[in-house]
Amino acid sequence: MSTNEPSGHGHPTDPQRNPYDKNTYGPPQPPADPYGQAGPYGQAGPAGYGPPPQAPYGQPQGAHGQYPQWLSGPNAYGGATAPGARTLATAGDRFLARLIDAAVLLVPFILLYAIVAPVSSILYYVATAAVVLGYEAAMLLTQGGQTLGKRVMKIRVVSLAHGGRPTDAEIWARAGVYAGPQAVYCIGSLFSLVNILWHLWDKPYQQCLHDKAAKTVVVKES
Repeated sequence: MSTNEPSGHGHPTDPQRNPYDKNTYGPPQPPADPYGQAGPYGQAGPAGYGPPPQAPYGQPQGAHGQYPQWLSGPNAYGGATAPGARTLATAGDRFLARLIDAAVLLVPFILLYAIVAPVSSILYYVATAAVVLGYEAAMLLTQGGQTLGKRVMKIRVVSLAHGGRPTDAEIWARAGVYAGPQAVYCIGSLFSLVNILWHLWDKPYQQCLHDKAAKTVVVKES
């Protein structure tokens, strides 16, 4: 009698295969979710969706793509901006506002130069920096984020986080970074120049260095 059994009958010819192993003979298993979740953002649905995109710079992301919801900017699809959103102030508006503020401070600067400069040039720079600091902080704290120049040009300093009035600490930080370096002869003037020009190439919020320190932006009045 032959000991060979026909193929397909009796025990399988491969001794390593278990005929009772459902993984061998069962239906094909669905592929694992490559993101470890059932669907988009952890909800039930087709696999293949990653976690929701995060807003850049740690800011809330809304209909404007990388901009906060309260600030007007190009949306994710390049379409029109949402109605009612505030817009960033132009470089021209900010420059003219600074010129007006400089004109306001011209008289105290002349007085300080006549009184303090003959005594000590170092003391003169410290005194002028203190005047600028006091003017910036006092105006922003009491006038809702506006200096006289900003009021004339109809622009305002607001918090980047929510578009409202910055906190007192943010206002002091902004004024300090803007005015403080002016107390240092030559180097302070160079820093101040770079500071006020920084918004010309800063993206996406067109911030000066003192804006970045205080987490503020300058917007047009609505």
